[in-house]
Amino acid sequence: MYIGLDIGTSSVKAILLGEDQSQIASATADLTVERPFPGWSEQDPGSWWTACQTVLDSLKDQAPVDMAAVKGIGLSGHMHGATLLDEAGNPLRPCMLWNDGRSGKQCEELTRKEPKFQSLGGNLVMPGFTAPKLQWVRENEPEIFARTAMVLLPKDFVRFMLTGDYAGDMSDSAGTLWMDVAKRDWCDDLLAATGLSRRQMPRLVEGSESSGTLKADLRDRWGMQTAPVVAGGGGDNAASACGVGAVDPGSAFVSLGTSGVLFVTNDRFSPNVEGAVHAFCHAVPGTWHQMGVILSATDSLNWLSRVVKASPEKLTAGLTGVSGPSQVSFLPYLGGERTPHNDVEIRAGFAGISHETDEIVLTHAVMDGVAFALKDCLDALSVAGTGIDRLLAVGGGSRSRVWLEIIASLLNVPVDVPVDGDFGASLGAARLGQAAVLGTTDGIFARPEIKASIDPVASLSENYAEAYGRWRNLYPAFKQAGF
Repeated sequence: MYIGLDIGTSSVKAILLGEDQSQIASATADLTVERPFPGWSEQDPGSWWTACQTVLDSLKDQAPVDMAAVKGIGLSGHMHGATLLDEAGNPLRPCMLWNDGRSGKQCEELTRKEPKFQSLGGNLVMPGFTAPKLQWVRENEPEIFARTAMVLLPKDFVRFMLTGDYAGDMSDSAGTLWMDVAKRDWCDDLLAATGLSRRQMPRLVEGSESSGTLKADLRDRWGMQTAPVVAGGGGDNAASACGVGAVDPGSAFVSLGTSGVLFVTNDRFSPNVEGAVHAFCHAVPGTWHQMGVILSATDSLNWLSRVVKASPEKLTAGLTGVSGPSQVSFLPYLGGERTPHNDVEIRAGFAGISHETDEIVLTHAVMDGVAFALKDCLDALSVAGTGIDRLLAVGGGSRSRVWLEIIASLLNVPVDVPVDGDFGASLGAARLGQAAVLGTTDGIFARPEIKASIDPVASLSENYAEAYGRWRNLYPAFKQAGF
């Protein structure tokens, strides 16, 4: 038996799998995000651990016999979060999350100071990453910085609570900007640029390797016969790739979650810094991946839902089909954007609203806007020499066939839809846990059964290509206007 534990932004999810990877039980516990100032986004690390205990207690209640036989636990979590611990392992402040935008000035300074962030780190220095967050703490909270004995990513704090060990995996750690991504190791020069050293970093393991074993008191709490291995695990997107079988070079998926991701597996480190493509280690040995990332995918639809006071399900149900792009355009930059603009200041907006505009038109515009932003990601990946033949769709937004039809036609690639849409990070984490126990990745990361394949519609592809050209003009116009 194997457990996958995913520390998400809005919830912690745990699943319990059998030896054949069939799901036996699952549980979810909600989390909250604090935004004390504009551009800030924080969480209490203690809330992750409380939620983890809640979901694992629930698994025991649902399936005590199966929990007793658990041999491996895999971890996944939202990336880039700066979790600062003192010498005793206690958090010094709330974790600054992946969508925290306060460190823009520090990004500019670090880029000028150390060009290796882009060459060895392979990514633009963005406020979302961990390194500029620590530089912000160094400059604005020097007392806390001086007491920082260890910097962990969110899932790795949970690992510490589970095992007592400080460890991190390659895929998640690559998102700190402190790694030489090609060498899969910490870089002393990049750490020094933010006043840190290796002694404040966890040891690195591959995602499919053991990072330790569960503490005895926790093993007793959850009724486990032996101490389960805790795998290295992965950052949320790399773990999701393991869940959908995207571990071979060239395999790709599109994730429509809170954020949007276009993910491609590579056989080598392949950055495109100018296009704000993320180039990281994968969670399985000897592989890397590229991502185009947009910050507000289903979050854009959730925002519209709150404004018009109708559920996202009701909004998307009202759009039964599309014959072409919406006459209203939407920029989905509610909290800035990553690929390809790396612009924490830009904001969202509609263009072309008229007296006739209603909820359905706005919903269509939002879905188009997210799809256009994903097309930006595809173009940035293409510049890096990466081609995509087909995509597998995951995330909550993938439940909308209309949205997937728009994306398939605009990106001009077939989109596959799994029979069970829940092939997310928790499944990938559990699979990594199984790999750590068995000592091999062979046969672990199968692709899911496909219930439908959505092909591009030629007429839609042509119309959306024209609309995309017009939509691209909105970013510079909004930027010039100061939005």
